[in-house]
Amino acid sequence: MIEQLYDLKKKQIDQKLMEKSLLLSKLESFNAEILITKTQIDRTSIQKFGAISDFTILQMHKNTMRLHIKKIEVKKKTLDKEIELILEEIVQLQKETEQYSYILKEQNQEVIKKLLLTEKEEASEYIQSKYISK
Repeated sequence: MIEQLYDLKKKQIDQKLMEKSLLLSKLESFNAEILITKTQIDRTSIQKFGAISDFTILQMHKNTMRLHIKKIEVKKKTLDKEIELILEEIVQLQKETEQYSYILKEQNQEVIKKLLLTEKEEASEYIQSKYISK
């Protein structure tokens, strides 16, 4: 029973680690998208002698891109919170796994002690039977 719980906790840890890596890859894609958008803001331009309306349109475009960056940063913050929660869950699962591992070791030691005790009893009975038969 304890061994099954131990295996279950190990599988749960593996699942949480995969979930964490998935969220980290999403976070990395958000960072890349922010970088691309910032680069577009810096490189966006109009003709040197363009109309005033071109400047207005350009400013609207840049403002839209800045708003897009803010939205992505909000998503990044929520992802960061999710990652923190997953890390806490992983730590908790690892603690439980260590507890089950300790219990398994204790059970194995108890089994070994019982085997040694039975072997000792069998050996003493064998020796007693030898003395009795003589």
